[in-house]
Amino acid sequence: MKNDVLVTVYITNYNYGKYITQAIESVLHQTLDDFEIIIIDDGSTDNSREIIERYASHSRIRVIFQKNKGLNVTNNIALRVAKGKYIMRLDADDFLDQNALLVMSNALERDEALGLVFPDYYITDETGQVESIHKRHDFNKDVSLLDQAAHGACTMIRSRFLKELGGYNEDYSCQDGYELWVKFTAQHKVSNINTPLFYYRQHGNNLTKSENRILNTRADINRDYVKFDQEKLNTLAIIPVRDANSINNTLAFTLLDDKTFLEHKIDQALLSENIRQVIVSSPDVKVKQFVQEHYHDRVMFVSRPSEQARLNVGLVGTVNHILKQEAISTMQPSAIVVLAIEFPFVSAATLDNAINTLFLFNSDSLISVRPDTHLFFQHHGHGMQTILNQDKFTKLEREALYKYTGGISVTKTLLFTEQQQFITGKVGHVVIDQQSSLGIFSEYDLKLARLLVKHEKAQA
Repeated sequence: MKNDVLVTVYITNYNYGKYITQAIESVLHQTLDDFEIIIIDDGSTDNSREIIERYASHSRIRVIFQKNKGLNVTNNIALRVAKGKYIMRLDADDFLDQNALLVMSNALERDEALGLVFPDYYITDETGQVESIHKRHDFNKDVSLLDQAAHGACTMIRSRFLKELGGYNEDYSCQDGYELWVKFTAQHKVSNINTPLFYYRQHGNNLTKSENRILNTRADINRDYVKFDQEKLNTLAIIPVRDANSINNTLAFTLLDDKTFLEHKIDQALLSENIRQVIVSSPDVKVKQFVQEHYHDRVMFVSRPSEQARLNVGLVGTVNHILKQEAISTMQPSAIVVLAIEFPFVSAATLDNAINTLFLFNSDSLISVRPDTHLFFQHHGHGMQTILNQDKFTKLEREALYKYTGGISVTKTLLFTEQQQFITGKVGHVVIDQQSSLGIFSEYDLKLARLLVKHEKAQA
């Protein structure tokens, strides 16, 4: 079937009357001439309709007014009516560089196997003033682990490939292109343009401000797409506790609410769908008695040699010791997740998402992280110096760093036994929510955690 135009751009709008003119005009003024625009308004109650109607008679524009169907239904409606060989979504509060369509369509035209291409982009404030640049690594040279999805909007897709994959999954009411990325990268080649070609406006009404909703939806997508991978169901969870004289041990028996920190960690591990066996390991007899009294045969206790529980000793020896236990060697776990008791708000769903992500993207190991764009310094005797030469870059140019937090580390057992390292090979990541990243390392942290628990109970 021959396409009528090269590119279809569909603009999705809900109450973005103050921005939509700039979005439409940014498409109309493209250097590429072979395109159509579909404007889909999803039941706006502001002045959007009045603005859109001004463009309804334009030869390149088609207009669809509908009532609160949501983003993925809207995406599929656009896919059904699009005439373009390639299709791209533009949110009504964002706008394009004048060369965006030309550059991206040229990349797709040069490579018939390429199914999806996306650019770097500018991040702007509410007024459209550029604040920073979001950059990606070069997919042709530097990327072998595909666990960082493209932005859902302003990604140009080969329409035929998208239709063959069944379009967008309408079961997910809140998602930012992640589900498309997961299924697309499993079947087709994807690439990027290392040039910023659109302007992503951040303001108080952005859907992406609802971080927890997006992270939860991504977790649902990961679970659904790795559902039938039986290996993930054979994961071993290890909760290490140091000796009786350590702060870590004291925290294990500290009450957060009506439960100790150790109980919180064990209970969430037991609720995990993927964890087959939970082990607590410590040299402290008191920990052993506590686990056996409260959890009986649901949790296995493995005595941890005292020399492996010292403050500056890593976990490799402890994990090897556990793997030699007859019950565990018989189990032959496919993956091992180590959980730190210092992070009490990590839920079973977050643990499952970490394990699912490891297997979905075929990483060798994985850590839980939060992104951070602040400057970091070290003292070098003569004063403070930024790490990684961050001060050499403007805010526009700096890339985010990722902070390990949340206390989740996962690795595939086979690679651990070969490398004798826990975080090794292709290291994946899972972004966790801010509350899960709260670690308890001081009395102040403990007070804050208890206040959060009290607040949540009051809200329930």
